[in-house]
Amino acid sequence: MVKKRFGEFGGVFMPETLMAAIDELSDAFYSAIEDKEFNSELESLLKKYVGRPTALTKAENLSRKLGCGIYLKREDLAHTGAHKINNALGQALLAKRMGKKRIIAETGAGQHGTAVATVGAKLGLQTEIYMGDVDIERQKPNVYRMKLQGAKVNPVSSGSKTLKDAINECLRDWTASVETTHYLLGSVLGPAPYPDMVAYFQSIIGKEAKKQFLEETGVLPDSVVACVGGGSNAIGIFREFVEDKEVELLGVEAGGMGIETGKHAARFADPEFGRPGILHGSFTYVLQDKFGQIYNTHSVSAGLDYSAVGPEHVRLRELGRAKYGYATDEQALNAFKMLSEQEGIIPALESAHAVAYVINHASDFKGKQVIINLSGRGDKDIFHVAKETGESIGLVVKK
Repeated sequence: MVKKRFGEFGGVFMPETLMAAIDELSDAFYSAIEDKEFNSELESLLKKYVGRPTALTKAENLSRKLGCGIYLKREDLAHTGAHKINNALGQALLAKRMGKKRIIAETGAGQHGTAVATVGAKLGLQTEIYMGDVDIERQKPNVYRMKLQGAKVNPVSSGSKTLKDAINECLRDWTASVETTHYLLGSVLGPAPYPDMVAYFQSIIGKEAKKQFLEETGVLPDSVVACVGGGSNAIGIFREFVEDKEVELLGVEAGGMGIETGKHAARFADPEFGRPGILHGSFTYVLQDKFGQIYNTHSVSAGLDYSAVGPEHVRLRELGRAKYGYATDEQALNAFKMLSEQEGIIPALESAHAVAYVINHASDFKGKQVIINLSGRGDKDIFHVAKETGESIGLVVKK
């Protein structure tokens, strides 16, 4: 049965021109996950191509510093450097199953775009990526990676020139090319079946993390923490623990320059602008002004710079099963540096928000065992971080 709602949230709010494509995708997805051959191919590629299972690493130095046990689920070690490859691979296999020759995708931080370019090359699919001008500027390494793998990168100059506007352009493209094209959406957003489908492909994170933690410690963690933009990495690790009521689930949004400044991307933490609404085909929590116009967001992290959040997160919060906090740009930048210095692991700026939350609420975690989902690696962010912090990364060579 198609899972179109999470309580009252989710659903399908799309133009008639795309309904046939959405129905086709829904039928293909729910049929494929019952197909042994499909699952076998996906499992094989995840193991032999993506490099799963990814490690669960205890951050010994950071644990001692904060007085708790911190374990990192290392999605940064997956091929392409982030969790995005799990979903990209699953949907690309679906696209081939539906007979599509072309895939399109939006990207903010560039990790989803890179993953889509990668699977497009691997599976022989024509690939185009839409990316906002602002994000292209702050994620140049990933832009080149996409092009290197044969994908066409289309700059988006409308609106805030970030993720929201890249999704808009993808939807326009898909409307005009549904017969040959699959829109490979990157997060637990959009119309059904996307939120459920993306969560399904990302749920391998939680399955591995739970098994690994039990094998190492013999018990369940006290808390599981993950950053939340659209929320695919968080849902990916949360789902396996939802029924374990003793495990606290914590999502961390982008607080930007601070909630009080209005320059942020925290949908739940902002009572003035964050409220139920429709964006990109889904009824969920959206940042909007009093007239219902979408509120522009800000985050130092391109991947968290989005005006809405996945509907399953809204439902988990509504039920009290998950809690959501935020970390500011400054806190995330400090966490980026601290994890790098303490553990020799450079996190993606997105993941640094989750690390920052634990650092800044260390007293709440004293003596507890915590899994942080390290959703991606920070190679893509080093130039942007240097610019934000005013540090020079050039080398002066004396003759």
